[in-house]
Amino acid sequence: MPTIDFVALDRRAVTASIELAAGVTDADLSKPTPCRAWTIYGLLAHMATQHYGFAAASRGDGNPELWKLRDLGDDPVQAYLDSAEHVLEAFAEEGVTERIFPLPEFGPDVKVPGHQAISFHFIDYVVHSWDLAKSLGTTVDFTQDVLDAAWSVAQLVPTGDARRTPGAAFAPDIEWPGPNHLDRIVALLGRSPSWPS
Repeated sequence: MPTIDFVALDRRAVTASIELAAGVTDADLSKPTPCRAWTIYGLLAHMATQHYGFAAASRGDGNPELWKLRDLGDDPVQAYLDSAEHVLEAFAEEGVTERIFPLPEFGPDVKVPGHQAISFHFIDYVVHSWDLAKSLGTTVDFTQDVLDAAWSVAQLVPTGDARRTPGAAFAPDIEWPGPNHLDRIVALLGRSPSWPS
């Protein structure tokens, strides 16, 4: 079975978030999102923080300060776009999948092979692109290969009590029988495809 190219897939997921974020207006920043208690501004800040954290990890930098929520300054959209380009450049470096990524976001001594770490980032940006699209009242479309890879990663995310602990990355999974593959992925990771209803 061929190895999944998570660098290429991640680029496509992040690019989808870039295209959505580029259309965010000042009036949009205070809108709610499917991420509990986050506005669009909060979602962009979280995503930007993750981009810089993962980019640093790709260079072996495990400083936990880099994972503290960032202020997006006077131009939140541009700040987000800059962060996205930053992580894409970091992941494009030769040999990145063979490196070891320190990920203090997941625990003080957590170190993960690059291929796996980038798969974590990838699933986040499939889901966060969906979050952002929902918040803006639009949709995001991914090709079947992206969705197949996202489904394979989503199925590896621990369920049960791990989803109920404070600060858990994903809420408990939601039963969702619908045919839409992206909806099934986000439901598995605790989003309601019918949000905001």
